[in-house]
Amino acid sequence: MKEALYYKKLKNKVVNCNLCPTNCVIKPGNFGNCGARKNVDGELFSMIYGKPVSVNVDPIEKKPLYHFFPGSYSLSVGTLGCNLHCLHCQNYDISQAKADGFSVNEVMPEEIIETALRNNCKSISYTYNEPTINYEYVLETVKLARKKGLKNVMVTNGYINIEPLRDLYPYIDAANIDLKSIDGEFYKKICSVRLNPILDAIGEIKKSGTWVELTNLIIPRHNDSKKQIEKLVLWVKRNLSDRVPLHFSAFYPTYKMLDEPRTSDKTLIMARRVALDTGLKYVYIGNSSLNGAGDTLCPKCRKLMVKRDWFKVSSNKISGNLCPYCNEKIEGVFE
Repeated sequence: MKEALYYKKLKNKVVNCNLCPTNCVIKPGNFGNCGARKNVDGELFSMIYGKPVSVNVDPIEKKPLYHFFPGSYSLSVGTLGCNLHCLHCQNYDISQAKADGFSVNEVMPEEIIETALRNNCKSISYTYNEPTINYEYVLETVKLARKKGLKNVMVTNGYINIEPLRDLYPYIDAANIDLKSIDGEFYKKICSVRLNPILDAIGEIKKSGTWVELTNLIIPRHNDSKKQIEKLVLWVKRNLSDRVPLHFSAFYPTYKMLDEPRTSDKTLIMARRVALDTGLKYVYIGNSSLNGAGDTLCPKCRKLMVKRDWFKVSSNKISGNLCPYCNEKIEGVFE
């Protein structure tokens, strides 16, 4: 374990964690809401420091990031716990576990760097569970990665306070942020958190210079109406850019939402059409076998730039961030 950053000591050995907007007040011997940070005799400690439960080599497209070194590989690292409690979480076995529920071997940041380099990875992705709650481990690792020429990727729910965000994101090259809905009631009911801090964080991450892509998981009967999609897309266009890639992903029944149906192809196609008609330039469909769902097209001439089959890139015609047919700029970070 390692003493946590961003907390205050209160009376009677109680501590106040200030890492995420939940701002937990934690009594001695108790964990915070995330299940990863614990009050040990009046001091707050990360109980998951150096304890990843999953380390894998993944295509960067799996994050998903489609405009960040397409076709490259990323070392994916995940731990236990989460500061959200989504009823539909795909990784609930680790995200909803407390740090004292598993016994894992320590893997120090230096070992993560060595593993990434040994496997010819272009980047390291902090993913699977919410990487924010493992802040100390992530911060040390991203600094070492930078020195070794590796890129850093956050796959995040965006639920982080602004001060720790500003200290971390100068070292983050790309982020895929889950924007689960633009409806505050959805976040309250399905995820047990507030929406506004997430919107604030997304804007701050975009301003930091980090390359940003967004994912919206469409859950039937909860956030799948045309009106909800229109509202979300308009927020992205007005507050970020019409050139921020947006991934609409298909839901399948899991965890505490086993009775909900899988997202239909019809709904996914509708969402993509709404986003394109609103003016977004890069819109994708994930977790689906629909033809062309992951292809990148030039926003001007609409010719094929990057051909994908699920997470595999079969062709990439982007050269120097430009379309070879009409010379239009293709936003992203490319070789």
